[in-house]
Amino acid sequence: MYPLIQVDLGKLRENAAYLADVCHKAGIQYYAVTKAVCAQPDIVAALEDVVDGFADSRLQNLAGIKTDKPKLLLRIGDPTQARDIVQLADISLQSEILTLHALSDAAQALNNEHKVVLMVDLGDLREGVMYTDRETILRTAQTVKDLPGLILHGVGVNLTCFGGIIPEQENLGRLVEIAQWLREELDLPIPMVSGGNSSSVGLLLHGGVPEGINHLRIGEAMLLDSDTATGEPFGFLHRDVFTVQAVLGEVQTKPSRPIGPTGPNAFGERVSFPDLGPMRRGIALIGRQDIDAEGLIPRDTRITVLGASSDHLIVDLTAASGYEVGSVVEFGVTYGSLLKAYTSPYLDKVSVNP
Repeated sequence: MYPLIQVDLGKLRENAAYLADVCHKAGIQYYAVTKAVCAQPDIVAALEDVVDGFADSRLQNLAGIKTDKPKLLLRIGDPTQARDIVQLADISLQSEILTLHALSDAAQALNNEHKVVLMVDLGDLREGVMYTDRETILRTAQTVKDLPGLILHGVGVNLTCFGGIIPEQENLGRLVEIAQWLREELDLPIPMVSGGNSSSVGLLLHGGVPEGINHLRIGEAMLLDSDTATGEPFGFLHRDVFTVQAVLGEVQTKPSRPIGPTGPNAFGERVSFPDLGPMRRGIALIGRQDIDAEGLIPRDTRITVLGASSDHLIVDLTAASGYEVGSVVEFGVTYGSLLKAYTSPYLDKVSVNP
């Protein structure tokens, strides 16, 4: 039933296989990030024998991932959810000593072991101990080593997600150096050095990832052919893995500029439109309650998105003949729109080409 989002599992698998091959040739493990698709089971199944593990920020999603591969919790831990973290994730990204104690207590209660990746902030100013604060890095790492039930499995970094800091040889090289320093200080193997997310793929393709980085967490590049370090597509992966489809509920010729005094719209925005004369306008039955409408990209380049309310997407059909009431309009998606689409209960999720 419309509106819906469709995933081409074959194209997704091809994207993942290409990235896995690039990673493996560089000695890097590739964990597929599934949060944007809420770890939909058939998507996970399509990736199962291609990737080295799965990563997600939501415990609910990790609970639904059926795999023999490692599962990694991306979002730093809530100490009140320590028991669920230990039960549902093999590995988690952590930065706070209080949370480590909670994880240790949970691991002991469950008679389990939990692997920890200590996050280091290389300047993006999201999660992690600042790379300049060696004292706290060592104290936190020592805490993991000392606490029963925990294993210091690695060190990691997140870049571009908050501060927009781009992965480079210099900043990733700091992570490699910190990992080696901790190995020597703590006499531990610390096997995983996780060098970030999709924003590191471009550097990898150009041979710029420093030796010693052996793990990446990749979602957006796999899903949308997106180089998140530049905001541009790579160009050699499938960009059309996901398609949003919505029905036109109205097609009429109207003025292009609203008539009368104006105030804020339903979302508190003050909008203005140029007077382009009469316009053949369509209303697609999808809106901001369904999806991030600003991230919808018409597949038919003759169509222009004009804006959206809660339930309606207004499009300019003036240059696009053949569309009538009941016609289906197709859209590509940005990452934000993909994320909202799979989170939304109002869009059907359809899979093709298994």
